[in-house]
Amino acid sequence: MEGKRTKEAFILGSLLCLGLVVMGFFLSQSIARFKALERTVSAKGLSERDVPADIAIWPIKFEVASDDLQSLVSSIEEKNAVVLGFLRKNGFDTNDISVSAPSITDRQAQSFGEGNRFSMRYAGSSTISVYTKNVDLVRETIKKLVDLGKMGVAISGQNYDSKTEFLFTGLNSLKPAMIEEATNNARMVAQKFATDSKSRLGKIKSATQGQFTIEDRDSNTPYIKKVRVVSTLEYYLSD
Repeated sequence: MEGKRTKEAFILGSLLCLGLVVMGFFLSQSIARFKALERTVSAKGLSERDVPADIAIWPIKFEVASDDLQSLVSSIEEKNAVVLGFLRKNGFDTNDISVSAPSITDRQAQSFGEGNRFSMRYAGSSTISVYTKNVDLVRETIKKLVDLGKMGVAISGQNYDSKTEFLFTGLNSLKPAMIEEATNNARMVAQKFATDSKSRLGKIKSATQGQFTIEDRDSNTPYIKKVRVVSTLEYYLSD
């Protein structure tokens, strides 16, 4: 009886040992496969487009000075009328034009005793703005500003509060194609790395779409915009 029990214990122990060996084999294989899956490559893909601006914001600002307040106000009104006529003559729609409230300063009252250095007591300015989708018309009309000078309206230079702006508002129509292009470019970079390292490119582990940016193509052509996006993709590698 005792010999039979010993034999049974031996068989049971052998089976347990065999089970542990088999389990250890499969566990080692799983770990190896897991580590292989952790081999990755990260690549960036760029997509760029040069597009024409589709909105123009054109502020036309002029300044006047006088010792008489009523004369100053009349001069501003007259010059506003000249500028509005100039714009309508060149084809701008009335709905695209807006006139801001004039700014008038009493130099003697605000110069803290330095008013005598100004030849005129009152200074005033007015801004007439054009907001239009006809970007080409704005560009062509800007070249004719000298005509306003001939009519007695001295236009202020382009500064921070009277600078012509060109905008692009059609980003949504570009997004799908640009994202696809950026993704394809990233995959090409990753594929090249995989080939050079004698690996195979696997599935995407993670993907990040960068922010779209819209900037002037250069300082001389603000009416042409450069749209840009960078996508970052991480791929699994295998032997």
